[in-house]
Amino acid sequence: MYLNNKQIFWLIFVGSLLWSLTMVKSGIIYSYGMGFWGPNGHDGVWHIALAESISRNSWEIPIFAGEVIKNYHLGFDLILSWLHKVTFIPIVVLYFQILPPILAFFIGFYSYKFINYWTKDKNKAFWGTFFVYFGGSWGWLVNLLRGEKPLGESMFWSQQSISTLLNPPYALSLLLIFSGLYYLLVGLDKKDKNKLVLATFLFGILVQIKVYAGILMLISLFVASVWNIFKREGFQIFKIFSGSLIISLLVFSPLTKSLDKSLIYKPFWFLETMMVFSDRLRWAKYGEAMVNYKFSGLWFKAFLAYFFAFLIFLIGNLGTRIIALGWLWKKRKIFYSFQFIDVLVVSVIFTGILIPTLFIQSGTSWNTIQFLYYSLTFVGILAGIYFGGLIKKFESNASMIRIIKVGLVFLTIPTNLGTLYYHYLPKRPPAMISKEELAALKYLSGEPYGIVLTQPFDKDKANAAIQNPPRPLYLYESTAYVSAFSGKPTYLEDQVNLEITGYDWVSRRRVIENYFFAKMSEDSLEFLLDNEISYIYVVKNFGRFGFEKDERLNKIFENDEIEIYRVKKH
Repeated sequence: MYLNNKQIFWLIFVGSLLWSLTMVKSGIIYSYGMGFWGPNGHDGVWHIALAESISRNSWEIPIFAGEVIKNYHLGFDLILSWLHKVTFIPIVVLYFQILPPILAFFIGFYSYKFINYWTKDKNKAFWGTFFVYFGGSWGWLVNLLRGEKPLGESMFWSQQSISTLLNPPYALSLLLIFSGLYYLLVGLDKKDKNKLVLATFLFGILVQIKVYAGILMLISLFVASVWNIFKREGFQIFKIFSGSLIISLLVFSPLTKSLDKSLIYKPFWFLETMMVFSDRLRWAKYGEAMVNYKFSGLWFKAFLAYFFAFLIFLIGNLGTRIIALGWLWKKRKIFYSFQFIDVLVVSVIFTGILIPTLFIQSGTSWNTIQFLYYSLTFVGILAGIYFGGLIKKFESNASMIRIIKVGLVFLTIPTNLGTLYYHYLPKRPPAMISKEELAALKYLSGEPYGIVLTQPFDKDKANAAIQNPPRPLYLYESTAYVSAFSGKPTYLEDQVNLEITGYDWVSRRRVIENYFFAKMSEDSLEFLLDNEISYIYVVKNFGRFGFEKDERLNKIFENDEIEIYRVKKH
């Protein structure tokens, strides 16, 4: 029983719609101001700030004035800024309302085309694409058994499919991977050199779109090419790998730190924290026991404890995608008959699991979990391929097929529905920029170019305001919002991304604190002039600093919430 194109269209349409709901409500002005749902108040604002900076033809990092951008993949932000310059559509609109549904649609479109061309089976392609859109963890089930809300998308650390668009570089990398694999298969099958060159290019630029994707694809292409050479099936895949590697090296920023400095060997960190952290599995006694076994040298008990934790980590994240084991089981006796694409997909899965199992990332330890995102996506594809083949066995029993399909969907979608219902559909978001502050930022954006000094983020005040959403962004997280919405570089903002990208923001914060909280002096003026600071952006809720009495500063804007001062240069 084959599915028709109408059913495939509706799958992609519904999947794209649900994905887009995590994004499209953010960045719009409501009665209270501009709202931000989920992590958009931090991550989305960061990308807007980067794109705004690049659109000014600047390679300066917008949140750490005076320094160039380093240690970050800029591909998505380059595209975002280019689209803004070509279309004149505001970056915030492109980011939240226009690009998300486009990306979601084409990810589904190319995942379906890739799987269908690979398997020559529309049913398998349909169900593989279903898992690309809707794959989820078992977190909802654990919480349900605990008598809690059916949430827990990242209970086992990894985000799931519903959150794909919240990480636009990741979403774009999926599009490049699926389209690249499709053109690779077609190019090899039809001996079409143009499609092979296109596939090579798409794989090559991945490292500047999402470095994790670039690493995984290069490793997997290499393994697949070695497999083909071993089977005496030619060097074509090796040529694709070599071309992709050369392009990757060319586009990879020379300012990016080497991987040996970015990755820190710390095996099983995710297993230990998954058990102990209150926002993960919350099995503290188990977590403490496994760590104690390790440090006490009780190696057999430690092995069993960590092995069981690893199974929980994998099975918990996989959810219904666990049925992909059926694909591997079917292949066990014909391993030598694996085609290069089988080896490539399995290599992505294995490497994406291995790296976060053994390594964390400097700056932000949990960033290496993003390797696992790709493993889960490709496990979902294998799960769909296996499931599509499985239901064929019941072709003569329509009732059984219906029960199996409904059962799979029923167990898979709660992660998606719970995440949407509790985090993205509520009317009031967790974060906002008030109308008063938007007015201040708009005014500042019309002033001549110059560096803006903002107050340092106060974590204690932010924690105190957590029960009163929507919180203004200055009481939400250290974000890049002043730079993003004023179109000007700031002296220090978004400490989170500065930590990830390896800037010495701590020293600069100390200097700023001394300026804001020490008495005015000649040294304070020298600080402003030496660092070429043109504006001081003051949130009144953070206290009074006496700037209005300083003759060296000229107040150029004030409303109920914000004051803006211009530094007199002479």
